[in-house]
Amino acid sequence: MKHFADTAQIFIKAGNGGDGAVTFRREKFIPKGGPDGGNGADGGDVYIRATSKLHTLYDFTHKHKFLAENGEPGRKRKQFGKNGEDLFLEVPVGTIVYRLIKPDEDTEVEEEEVMPPQLEKIADLTKDGQVFLAAKGGVGGRGNDTYKSATNQTPMQYQEGGVGEEYDAVLELKVVADVGLIGLPNAGKSTLLSVITDAKPEIADYPFTTLSPNLGVMKHYDERYVLADLPGLIEGASQGKGLGDEFLRHVERTRVLVHLIDPLYEDPIASYKIIRNELGAYSKKLLEKPELVVLTKKDAQHNDELFDNYSHQLQELGVDRVMNISAVAHDGLEELKLAIVDLISQAPEEVQEESIESSNPVFTIDDLKSF
Repeated sequence: MKHFADTAQIFIKAGNGGDGAVTFRREKFIPKGGPDGGNGADGGDVYIRATSKLHTLYDFTHKHKFLAENGEPGRKRKQFGKNGEDLFLEVPVGTIVYRLIKPDEDTEVEEEEVMPPQLEKIADLTKDGQVFLAAKGGVGGRGNDTYKSATNQTPMQYQEGGVGEEYDAVLELKVVADVGLIGLPNAGKSTLLSVITDAKPEIADYPFTTLSPNLGVMKHYDERYVLADLPGLIEGASQGKGLGDEFLRHVERTRVLVHLIDPLYEDPIASYKIIRNELGAYSKKLLEKPELVVLTKKDAQHNDELFDNYSHQLQELGVDRVMNISAVAHDGLEELKLAIVDLISQAPEEVQEESIESSNPVFTIDDLKSF
């Protein structure tokens, strides 16, 4: 099983173009043939392709350098070289690509001043099959045959192949899911995911059992919905406490939130406020997401008065709907699934992100085939 990784820094380089050739036609009975040096070939491009078959950037944590093939040089008899093979890097859906911009070494700065590198967002791959042209290969150089003229019958000129684009890139994965399961540690998120989806997350009776997002697919008639069990948050997570804010980024890509609270081990009202405060501290936009609050472990609650009391208090805080379930006893799960589907139907189709301006295009596989 691969470990989860949601960030990686890599170096990518497109292939260089091949040099043009300097050759002359030399055959029997043609001792002084003209120039026949062919053009060099183009270097291979580097593409980054999103696939739903991957869920982590782990493959990029042990290999960091990715080079496309160089184009071959031109040949005699006006033959072109062979183009360099394109390189395709596959990443999970939800991967953002940044160009790492380092300070100009020629820039004069104070001796004690430190210029940190900057990140420029250049692609956001949110759909399966989406392809981004990350680095363009160099153009092949001209052979001496192209320099022939009336005044220059034996040109020795040729053109070197162009240099392929290269840079350091940072990959960041934000899980794309219909539903984000949130709550304090041990709220029952992993247990719920295991009984309403096909996922098999680790479940244990200690905090922070979930150390990375777990994904599962919930089936409802002919529809399928992706649920993400996000690691438990604690007070101060937005400032790096507990597992820190590194997993809060995954909440951004979920369409709706299901907030789980264990009323037996926590004060539900205080628990709710802690999570909402941490979401808002990370990004106010997270507070705008449709939310369903669910009290867990109904089978261990002694009477309905406990739920009714907490439900009333939560509704006073602005919560539209509070549900009571037991994942272990499978009590209330069908009603919960219906409520989740209803919540999703009212949510925006896609999570809107800031627009990205890039000189390199993003397209689908079908677009690529038409080139």
